[in-house]
Amino acid sequence: MNILTFDIEEWFHILDNESTKTETNWLNYESRIHRNMDKILDLLAKNDQKATFFCLGWIAEKYPEIIRQIDAFGGEIASHSHLHQLVFEQDRESFKNDLERSIKTIEDITGKKITTYRAPGFSIKEESLWAFEYLLELGIETDCSVFPAKRAHGGIVNFDIKEPFLINVRGEMIKEFPMNVFRVKSSDIVFSGGGYFRFYPYWLIKNMMRQSKYVMTYFHPRDFDYGQPMIKDLSKIRKFKSYVGLKKAFPKFEKLINDFDFLSLDQAERQVNWDNALTVSLQQRRQGTIAEPQAVFTNGGMPMLSKVHQ
Repeated sequence: MNILTFDIEEWFHILDNESTKTETNWLNYESRIHRNMDKILDLLAKNDQKATFFCLGWIAEKYPEIIRQIDAFGGEIASHSHLHQLVFEQDRESFKNDLERSIKTIEDITGKKITTYRAPGFSIKEESLWAFEYLLELGIETDCSVFPAKRAHGGIVNFDIKEPFLINVRGEMIKEFPMNVFRVKSSDIVFSGGGYFRFYPYWLIKNMMRQSKYVMTYFHPRDFDYGQPMIKDLSKIRKFKSYVGLKKAFPKFEKLINDFDFLSLDQAERQVNWDNALTVSLQQRRQGTIAEPQAVFTNGGMPMLSKVHQ
């Protein structure tokens, strides 16, 4: 099962950097979203390829024509938050208000209900599992925020499930499509999206794809924009992550679309046998005077050993 998704944001929506952090900062940069979206949608249309698009509410608010363009193309539209902030840096009220604003903004444009979400930077960590409570409250039925490996923006290290599973939140279920990994000796390698895709040579990506039963891709319009300006104050490691491989990224993506069959997320959801899926149950554990959710693995209601909380 290969799933094709895009995070729809501007080229300057770079996390962990002061000059690109806030909406006020973003006004200092030129917009490149239209030309980049045209390139992506033209290629998908030529290949009759559907996909899921996780859109920032900020993009929808500023450029509603982008959302209409995706909708007219037939793409599944989901939320990627409103202001592209890391979940683990927000308090509960800020997270809820941001998500609610993004959902309403996009729904007002398309007239269609938003039921799917991905956190910016896959930034739902062990200490921010409470976010799933608000996803459920705001009508999110499917999530793609779990990154089961070490990551600068979050990730849940040693997470045991690396395929679609269910999250039990107070007796109600959220369908989770985590990021995929490829096991090399004792390490988990991510290869199918963003800077990972740009960095690895195509022959290696193709080989890992062929050996994987489940692949979740994630691309950004900026991943294919070789002409984008360099943001001057980025750290050396952030410059590497944001700009490496840009020149060859779109030709690699064209090869990928030609070499493999992909599903949009809603298509993939209909193919998963959810009756047999593993379940992660969020249960409350007390930290001082505050009850915080913890992840407990279950299978058919029977507890399993969890490496998330030792």
